[in-house]
Amino acid sequence: MSDYYARQRILPEIGPEGQQRLAAARVLVVGCGALGTVQAELLTRAGVGHLIVVDRDRVDFTNLQRQLLYDPSDAQERRLKAVAAAARLRQINPGITIEPRVVSVGPRTIRGLLRGCDLVMDGTDNVETRYVLNDACVQAGLPWVYGGAVGTQGLAMAVVPGKGPCLRCAFPDPPEPGTLATCDTAGVLASAPVMVASLQVAMAIRLLVGQDEHAGRLTSLDPWAGRFHTITVPRDPACPCCGARTFPFLRASGVATATTLCGEEAVQVTPAQPITLGLPDLAARLEGAGSVDLGDDHVVFATAEHELLIFADGTVLVNGTRDLDLARSLVARFVGS
Repeated sequence: MSDYYARQRILPEIGPEGQQRLAAARVLVVGCGALGTVQAELLTRAGVGHLIVVDRDRVDFTNLQRQLLYDPSDAQERRLKAVAAAARLRQINPGITIEPRVVSVGPRTIRGLLRGCDLVMDGTDNVETRYVLNDACVQAGLPWVYGGAVGTQGLAMAVVPGKGPCLRCAFPDPPEPGTLATCDTAGVLASAPVMVASLQVAMAIRLLVGQDEHAGRLTSLDPWAGRFHTITVPRDPACPCCGARTFPFLRASGVATATTLCGEEAVQVTPAQPITLGLPDLAARLEGAGSVDLGDDHVVFATAEHELLIFADGTVLVNGTRDLDLARSLVARFVGS
């Protein structure tokens, strides 16, 4: 393994000292999907000494178009993403520690996952978890790298608490549920998450080797249009997270509640705050992702395995499961956080 990092170590931006810093680093990758698999592979090849990969889902055939660590056998056997990813990463670089964690990331689990880490990578697929990450990392003074991709577009920004803006300085409040496109409703060009994740890893390596002067620059990209644009996000002194330090997303009450229905294979998911969904617009976005039936006060959306009965007040009845975390995940994917 003596020559594994030879081409990286001779980079003046990294050098032998930077390579040693990478080897001593402990990085948490939250999500093993399109973003997270690319992040984890590049960080593994870069020589990050301890990598923790977190995901609670299983590999599906629809993942294979863009989630680069998996192959058809993983989908066929419905392997847990974190476990399958870790196995592949160990093959790529047996000289580092890869730790899979099969857990749902939320207010109750995030602090434990952050313990002992030097940096966090955002490989999540929903807005709610990103705001939980932002609150938790700012509270802990831990740098993290935000990223998102849908359709042909993506965004990335490094957050260094105390030295620049946080996610809420750029996006003060999460978008209303049902208003944001997702990969399941709008599709995704594989190049978009791959490019976003590559940019995130470059930001992460800069931070890990001690260069944080570019923190707070928000980059948007669209590989289909060949467009890149970077802006400097100002830190907001009145930001409820890094300014007032209130951290509302770390309170479980700020997360949608999920309850199993007695005697039924179903879970009711209720939004944390009162909302009103635009059902016709939501039904239009869901077309192509499954069967859709728009009623006067509800939308029935069905995939091959589950049915979602969606009401205008944001309440969703998820039929076909008694798994609370899975029900929340389905609502986040198809309706929004």
